[in-house]
Formats: sequence, C-alpha cells, structure tokens
Amino acid sequence: MVQYCGPAPRLVGIVNITTDSFSDGGRFLNPEAAIAHAWSLRAAGADIVELGPASSHPDAEQVSAAEEIRRLADVIDQLVDDGIPVAVDSFRAETQRYAAARGAAYLNDIQGFPHHDRYEELAGLSCDLVVMHSVQRRGPATRTVTDPRTIWPEVEQFFADRLAALEAAGVSRDRLIIDPGLGYFLGSNPEPSVTMMAALGQLKARFGLPVLVSPSRKSFLRSLTGSDLAAIGPATLAAELYAATQGVDFIRTHDVAALRDALKVYDALSG
Repeated sequence: MVQYCGPAPRLVGIVNITTDSFSDGGRFLNPEAAIAHAWSLRAAGADIVELGPASSHPDAEQVSAAEEIRRLADVIDQLVDDGIPVAVDSFRAETQRYAAARGAAYLNDIQGFPHHDRYEELAGLSCDLVVMHSVQRRGPATRTVTDPRTIWPEVEQFFADRLAALEAAGVSRDRLIIDPGLGYFLGSNPEPSVTMMAALGQLKARFGLPVLVSPSRKSFLRSLTGSDLAAIGPATLAAELYAATQGVDFIRTHDVAALRDALKVYDALSG
C-alpha cells in the first residue's frame, strides 16, 4: 500500500489579489474580500495563507512593485496581526522587502531569487524562502514547448547552483524550500510536468530540503483531461494526493477544504 513518505503536507491556501489571475482574477482585489477569503481558507485547514499581488501566467499584465505593495498593504497587516502565517508570492525585490518588513513568514519567488547582489540582504531576513525553478528563469511564465527528457537534469542543475550560491552568501539552509515549478513554468506541453511529478521523491532525496508543489488548476491537468477550468477540481485533487504520497512538505492549493478532506480519507483508509 502507498503511504506518505513522512508527515502529511502542510496546506498553503492561495489568495490572488489581482485583476487577471487565470482562475479567480478580480474576486479578491478588495482588501475586505481578500481578508475574508484568507480566513475561510484558514478555517478550511490552511496552515499558511499565500498572498499573490500579481499574476504570473503567460498573458498576465505587468504590475509594478508599487502596485503590488498597494494591493498587499491592508491585507498583510491584518492577517499578520491576526496571527496567520503569511506567504507572499512576488519576484520583485521591493515587494519582497515590504512583505518581510510587514511580518511575512515566507517569500515565494517564481524566479528563484536570481539576483546574487541581494543574497546578503536575504541572509539577514528571518522569513523562509521558497526557491522556485522555471524554464523561463525571469518574469512570468511563457509558452515554451520543452523536452520532458531534459527536465530532471535541468531542475537538478538549477537547484544545485542556486542553493549553493544562497548558502555561500549566508542564507541558512533551514530557511530554504524548493519548488520545481509545474504547468507553464516547465513547459506549455503537459509531459514535462508529468515527468517532474513522478520525480518529486527523487527531488527531495537529492537535496534534502522541504519541497513545495502547486498542481492546483494548472494547464498540464487541463491538457491531460480535456477539462476546462470549471471542471478541473477532480484532476487537481488527484495530482495533489499523488504529490502527498511522494513526501512533499507543502501543497499550494486553491481549494483547501477539498484537499483537507481527501487527505483525511486517505489517512483513514491507509491506516
């Protein structure tokens, strides 16, 4: 019988404070709506609430750091004051500085913290860093067809180089979390994401660090199933449960309640 390779993963609930997120753009731009949604995710079982002040899909609008900070301001302060562990998803240095200063527990960078001249600054922060791999390296996701046979060596080399550089600059290893990227971050074709999902256990064993994944509503699931966004929930849940059995430490999801219940049932059935 398949079992978790360690404790059950921590759940990261997504709050997109954006106009154009592919699944819920515009719903939580109002600070009160964002805070209410964060609390509903927390009540549903989220260990962490992640605030995203800008979209990162291929058609996303460019948002300045000043606008990201404006979107975050009232929301992050309230959630931190309420004692909710907050992550902030941004690759902009100014936004990361703001989030860290306001009490964010995690910074999530889809570029994987590429600017070496900032590493001394990052070493001085107390928040954990989610170092994400992406084939485009800089900026939002792109539509790029990639060869699934090259994905593992590329991901392995990326993390070997990036983690070594961060640690050499004084970033404590116990503050690092790795995310291989999925969907458009690995390629517009589904095969690279499938290959990477199958290698999650290998990734964790190779680097000995906590692994975060986010298959939630990703493009590769829609490609595999032919389902549209409104019907992608079951495929998302299947991918998330598979990731849990591979020993990932964090699952970033839009639907915390569904994943919480699925993990509870899985636990009960697997004894």
